Parts: sequence; C-alpha cells; structure tokens
Amino acid sequence: MAERVITRVHSLRERLDETLTAHRNEILALLSRIEGKGKGILQHHQIILEFEAIPEENRKKLADGAFSEILRASQEAIVLPPWVALAVRPRPGVWEYIRVNVHALVVEELTVAEYLHFKEELVDGSANGNFVLELDFEPFNASFPRPTLSKSIGNGVEFLNRHLSAKLFHDKESMHPLLEFLRVHCHKGKNMMLNDRIQNLNALQHVLRKAEEYLSTLPAETPYAEFEHKFQEIGLERGWGDTAERVLEMIQLLLDLLEAPDPCTLEKFLGRVPMVFNVVILTPHGYFAQDNVLGYPDTGGQVVYILDQVRALENEMLHRIKQQGLNITPRILIITRLLPDAVGTTCGQRVEKVYGTEYSDILRVPFRTEKGIVRQWISRFEVWPYLETYTEDVAHEISKELQGKPDLIIGNYSDGNIVASLLAHKLGVTQCTIAHALEKTKYPDSDIYWKKLEDKYHFSCQFTADLIAMNHTDFIITSTFQEIAGSKDTVGQYESHTAFTLPGLYRVVHGINVFDPKFNIVSPGADMSIYFTYTEEKRRLKHFHSEIDDLLYSKVENEEHLCVLNDRNKPILFTMARLDRVKNLTGLVEWYGKNAKLRELVNLVVVGGDRRKESKDLEEKAEMTKMFELIEKYKLNGQFRWISSQMDRVRNGELYRYICDTKGAFVQPALYEAFGLTVVEAMTCGLPTFATCNGGPAEIIVHGKSGFNIDPYHGDQAAEILVDFFEKCKIDPSHWTKISEGGLKRIQEKYTWQIYSERLLTLTGVYGFWKHVSNLDRRESRRYLEMFYALKYRKLAESVPLAVEE
Repeated sequence: MAERVITRVHSLRERLDETLTAHRNEILALLSRIEGKGKGILQHHQIILEFEAIPEENRKKLADGAFSEILRASQEAIVLPPWVALAVRPRPGVWEYIRVNVHALVVEELTVAEYLHFKEELVDGSANGNFVLELDFEPFNASFPRPTLSKSIGNGVEFLNRHLSAKLFHDKESMHPLLEFLRVHCHKGKNMMLNDRIQNLNALQHVLRKAEEYLSTLPAETPYAEFEHKFQEIGLERGWGDTAERVLEMIQLLLDLLEAPDPCTLEKFLGRVPMVFNVVILTPHGYFAQDNVLGYPDTGGQVVYILDQVRALENEMLHRIKQQGLNITPRILIITRLLPDAVGTTCGQRVEKVYGTEYSDILRVPFRTEKGIVRQWISRFEVWPYLETYTEDVAHEISKELQGKPDLIIGNYSDGNIVASLLAHKLGVTQCTIAHALEKTKYPDSDIYWKKLEDKYHFSCQFTADLIAMNHTDFIITSTFQEIAGSKDTVGQYESHTAFTLPGLYRVVHGINVFDPKFNIVSPGADMSIYFTYTEEKRRLKHFHSEIDDLLYSKVENEEHLCVLNDRNKPILFTMARLDRVKNLTGLVEWYGKNAKLRELVNLVVVGGDRRKESKDLEEKAEMTKMFELIEKYKLNGQFRWISSQMDRVRNGELYRYICDTKGAFVQPALYEAFGLTVVEAMTCGLPTFATCNGGPAEIIVHGKSGFNIDPYHGDQAAEILVDFFEKCKIDPSHWTKISEGGLKRIQEKYTWQIYSERLLTLTGVYGFWKHVSNLDRRESRRYLEMFYALKYRKLAESVPLAVEE
C-alpha cells in the first residue's frame, strides 16, 4: 500500500498564483470585466453574476480550480483600478483577504486592517492615511477557549461546560469555587443551599453523604418541611428540593460532581440551583402594549416575542421555585417607554399587568430631557440621545419595584441592549442579549457609506451601541444559526460585525468572534392558546368568521381595505408584516402582478401599513406610495386586497386558519428576516408557508417538506415556485395537506415556548456560575468598553437631534 503523505495547506495567495499560471487569459478576462465596473463594491451575488457572464468555455476551464472556489467564497469585491480586493469566506466565521493587480496579475495577501484601509479609499480617496482608531477585542479573548468547528457555533454553553469543567475540576481541591458559590448563594439576605456550618469541601462531602443516607430511609414524597430543621443543623438550607425524592436527586448530582466531574452533570446541577427570581426585560422603542399596537411604527414581532416569552418564563420560574422547595414570589418587569401621547393605546399607563400572568408587569418609564418629559413616539433610529438618562431613571424605578436588584437583565434590539449593558454594568447582574435584528445586514454597505445614511438612520450610533452590547454581555441568545454566522453563501448578522469600517470614525479589526462560547441558539415558538391548527374544530373562533369574511371579501373599499376579490372560490395567497422596505411586501405584489398564471390560480391578500391615519414613518410612506403605483400598473383590483394592519392577535390567529379553509398559503417575502415569528405562527395553524431564504426562515422550513424557501432577489423564480405548488394542489389536494402536516410536525419538534423558557433559565444558571467563579467577567475588556462608550458612543448619541414636539 502506498504511504500517505501529509502535505502542508497552501495559502490563499499560493493557490491563486498556481491557477493564474494555468489559466492566465481566462482569469484576466474575468478580472478585467470586474475592474471595468469602475470604482465601487460588488456584493457576493454580483460577483457570481460576473463569473456566469463570461463565455461558457472559459467558465468550464475555471470551474474546478482554486480561482472559481475563491470567487464563490468571496462576500465582496472592492474595485479600485487597477486593484480588485476580495473578502474571502471559506466557511462561516472564517475570513481571509487578498487583492489582485489586474494589469500585472500580482496577488497580495492582506491583513484585516489593510483590507479595511483599502476599502476606505472608496470614500476618502488617498486622504485616509491619517491616524484612525482601530477597535480590537481579540486581545481580551486570546487566552479564552473557543471551538473551531462551524457546527459548534451557537452551542456555547455545551462547549463552555466541557472546557471549564475539565479545567476547574481536575481534582477535588479545584472544586472550591463551586463550594464558595453555593455558600454565598442567597435571596434577600437569606442563605439558600448551604449555611456557615459547612466551611470546606471535606465537611460538604461528609454532610452530603449523611443527608443521602437519611433521605434514602424516607418515603419519596416526604415534604421538605418535615426534615428542614434536621438539615439546618448539619449545614443545609432550603433550595435542594420540595420532597425527599428531589432533594436526594440533587444531593446525588453534587456528590457525583465532587467524585468525578463531567459537563452534563454540571449543567443539570446548575440548572436546578435556585438563582433566578427577579427578571428585567428591556425594550424601549415603539409602542409596547398588549392591545391595538401591532402595525404601529417600530411595533411588530418583538412585542409579540416578549409577551409570549414572559408568560412562558413566569410559568417555568414558578415550576422551578416549587420544585426547589422555596416560598419565593418571582417578578418579571418589562421595561419600556412611557408615551404621554399614547394615541389610543395603553402606552401612557405607568404599570400594566401582563395578561395570563400573576407576577409579570409592563413598567413604563418616559424619555426626558432638560425641558421635561418627551410626549410623542420617536423612531427607533432616533432614540440614542435619550438612553443614558433613561438608564438612570430605569435603575431608580427597578429598585423601587423590586426592593433590590434583578437576577437577570435581558436586552432586546440595539436600544434595549445598550441600556441593558449600562444597567448590568452598574448593578453587577448577569446580562443576556437578544438582537432580534441587527440593522447592519439589512442595509448593504451601511457601514462604508454610513455618512450618506446618517441623517436618516444614525447608524454610527446604532453600530457602536451594538458593538458595546455584544462585547459586554454574559451570553447572547439567537433564534437561529443564520443570525450568528449566516449560511454557506450569506454572512450572519453577528458575523457582519467581525470586521468593518466607518470611515472617518473608527475601524473594527476584531469586533466579535462568532465562535465565542457566549452564543446560544434558543428558538421561540408561537402562543399555542392563540395559534393552533385549523383542524381543531372545537377550538375554532367561529364568532370571528363574519368579521373576517367582511375583511377579505366585502365590496366596500375604505381606509381599512382597498381593492376587492371578485372570485371567492380561489385560494388566498396571504402575507402580514410591517410595511417597510426590508419586509418587501411591495416586492411580493410585483411578483404577483407580473405572473399571469399565479393571478389566475390565487387571490393575493396583503395585511400591512395603516391607511387609517397618516404615518410618520418615512419608509412606510414610501412603501405606501409604491403599493398604490403597483395596483394601478398591474390593474390588480379584482384579484388583490390590501388590508390595513390588524392589531387583534386572537382574531389574527383565526385569520390564518380561515386562509387554511380556502386552501391558501402564507408568504414571507422579506429581503432579510432574523427569525420569522409570522412563519412559525402560520405553520402552527397548519398554513403551508413560503418564506425568504435569507435569515431564520431558511432554518425553520425544510424546503419541500415543511414549506418552501424562496429567494426575494429572484422574484420571478419565487412566483414560479408558488405557481408549481398551487397547480399540484389543484390536481392533487393531498399535496396541500402533506405540506401543512409537515409544517406542524416541524413546529412541535423545535419551536415551542416551553423548550425556550427551560433553556433560558438553565443558561442563566450556567453563565451566572461561570461569571462568579471564572474570568468570564473580564475587567480589562469592561474598562476598554467604558472608554469606548465615554469617548465615542456618548458623543455620537449627543449629535443625534432631539425630537421636535408638535
């Protein structure tokens, strides 16, 4: 047998050099095409289009070589004749940079900083040679463990447990941090788990063995109260469990850890240690309320997510507290903005009980300036100058409400996450970050050309706030892998913050590492009391049917519904979202308008935007204008219905099911969607779903089995996928049922709030423990962030104009 030889891996430049030698003319022709585009940026799909535009003969010669591989892995090309620079991403989270002189066919490898410096010349020309602030968070994490395999991204807690349990627990004495953690564990000054009688590991082990022996003599259901006094005398306090059986199980877990530590036992044990009783959830922007707000500017899926999250979280907290044998009342506070001009909502009310909960409230705190309280809604892009004062006011209100500190602070979106970072820093509390949607990936080139967008969006503030929050937080929850690290061909939301530049402001050479063990994928679900399958006839809300029928089919055109449906026997193609550019509702209307076959097969119903009042949102106004133009251009009246945003979630649940009755389908056509809660809602109701391939829906849907992925940048193809589905259903109605049932099966396996809340509380326990016993709470990086906040972010926030009250 021939001996295997291990060869070294060739660098990107070496591989490219080899291909250049073999296919010089073909490569020169392609690079000359790209250079011919002139100074600018080509995105991944544009690079591929250029490659596909060269003669087929040349394409075949390059197809299997390194050059084709590099092009397909290139996320962007910077063209500055005679140079073309490529940002190459061989796999998620891994980046390399090269540039090619098209005239001399010379290849150079670039560092991150060199590549960004080259990119800045697009904006600043050669005048960008002055000193530039470079942000680099890598040195603070260099000695910290992280996985290297792409499949490990988003499974941070598993990796952390494996690594740190091996490091910390390699012998009995190294278990001392766990003992210290249990000893200082208390609630409102009262010890839990252990008291002062246990001073060292030997004493702990001795007491645990005695307790194990005693408990094994008791009936399993013996209440803790019956042996509480006996346990106190030997050093054990409440928190181990509510019955002899549960206490014994917990004690055996700890004995196993002391004897032979392993990561699974550690996670199980920490997940059961009582740690979380008071939770604060931050979501400042928009109209946050429980009724009549969905569809208002900046008010959509995030509101639904948080309300469902809180109900599930409270249930899980109550369940755990009972099983821990404790008599503690939990509290969850959703902190949002108080709006004195509440425009018919409850947003002007300071405290509002969350429906379906006992101990959860919405607590509203106003924005204020030196002139007093700000009364009106402010766009999420313009909240920055208010947030520092808001944080101080929130800290004061929390202290009054909780009579102490929270155990966990959860931030939502960019504004909630910067406030959460400031609060967690001030109070020394475990912080969880949930982005929902990082704007950077929604707006291509919004970093390099930030100055063009600054007056409208103030991205310099937002990107800076996002960087601070993602580096300050203890752990990050995402709904999907794509949110962190994208896919083979698309860059993840967090990944886009790895390296970027805001010319004239600062350059980020290491912003975040997607392999960081702080990332965890925990997917939400839909509220099963509202969203349930159309086949559950006894639960169906038939009293809404006449209203829904009127909404869809009434011949009246008014501010609530525009255009009519002439043929009510056709299935309904349905979508519901905010009316903004990224949600791409007008894109869907155009696909439909252009495809005669689709128009023949189905009616189209769009719910989005609110024509009942004048919008203050500039994007919504522009999309409304576009919608009117499309109705006229494609003569859609008769096959199309445009309904203003619908605020009643309960009725919306029945609306999904009503669309099922027409054997219709749901479409989510967004250019990018971080998760896709409406996708989960539709599938939970049994409605076959077609959703964007960019972002979370690509993971929710298994193409062809539980729904269909569509590419919003190729609308004609998306329309053909819809045509194909409805034609198959016309011939074989069981095809509709097959996709409907596939969607329901997928939801039950992965997307429920119960799975979510169990995971969130376990993560809080694990990260809270590691924060206590290890160097996760890095003082050096916190000091770096403080300086960045004070010297950069604060000035940027102050430069955003304050709202002018009408």
